[in-house]
Amino acid sequence: MTDPDLKFMQEALREARDAAAENEIPIGAVVVSRGRVIAKGHNMTERLHDATAHAEMIAITAATEALGGKYLEECTLYVSVEPCPMCAAAMNWSQLGRLVYGAPDPKRGYSLFSPSLLHPKTEVRPGVLADECSALVSDFFRERRK
Repeated sequence: MTDPDLKFMQEALREARDAAAENEIPIGAVVVSRGRVIAKGHNMTERLHDATAHAEMIAITAATEALGGKYLEECTLYVSVEPCPMCAAAMNWSQLGRLVYGAPDPKRGYSLFSPSLLHPKTEVRPGVLADECSALVSDFFRERRK
């Protein structure tokens, strides 16, 4: 695995699996700066009773704390599922340099509403390990419907 995006998406998938183990929707995120993970997060909406406690929001907050500033222009956020509009807007405000996500979210993904929610300079790479990311979410909901 020479593509660093694959390596870091695997880290986001580990976070997603941690979320599933806690009965949270299995979405995970990691923030990378200068080739190393500086922050991680997974969905915590159930645990915190907070609809805004998405994996991306948790990771962005941890990353800005790690860097000691509110901007992430030299960082990449890896997330297992396409961010929602709320998370995309938070990435805009933090001036995220790059977004890499796995599975698209055809119902609630930011790109359905407005791709311009992201900062104009944010680079986007969709579809990294998309099948694996999508299967994790599908399996989670399939188990819940039994």
